[in-house]
Amino acid sequence: MTHCHTILETLRERGYRITPQREMIIQAVSHSPVHITAEEVAEQLRVHTNAINLATVYRTLDLLWQEGFACRNDLSEGKIVYATFQHGPHIHLVCRKCNKVMDADVEILNSLGEDLLQKYNFQSDLDHFSIFGVCSDCQD
Repeated sequence: MTHCHTILETLRERGYRITPQREMIIQAVSHSPVHITAEEVAEQLRVHTNAINLATVYRTLDLLWQEGFACRNDLSEGKIVYATFQHGPHIHLVCRKCNKVMDADVEILNSLGEDLLQKYNFQSDLDHFSIFGVCSDCQD
């Protein structure tokens, strides 16, 4: 069973209705090799059908995020991107000067998660998020 089918089946089991539009949106996000915006999902799907509107895309992406199937990140300038967790946990390093986005291993933050739990009794979700700074190319 593919990652997409696993998501669809689990949503059905949780009582969500899987409309043709919702299925197409989930397929588009699941099959995207990169993080994708709601607008990009809608654009991709409008090539195949006019039955997709941006509000439906946003609602479906929000459902995927709320149900734990996707991450949602602001990668700069209000650009919210989504990806399903098949990409695995990672951190986005976003350059404030050139907007380049690099992925980093989440393991680098293990001690931060432990410190937050010990000091603040806060269980953090550090699997997907963005850190802003300046890349090596722009530091020169």
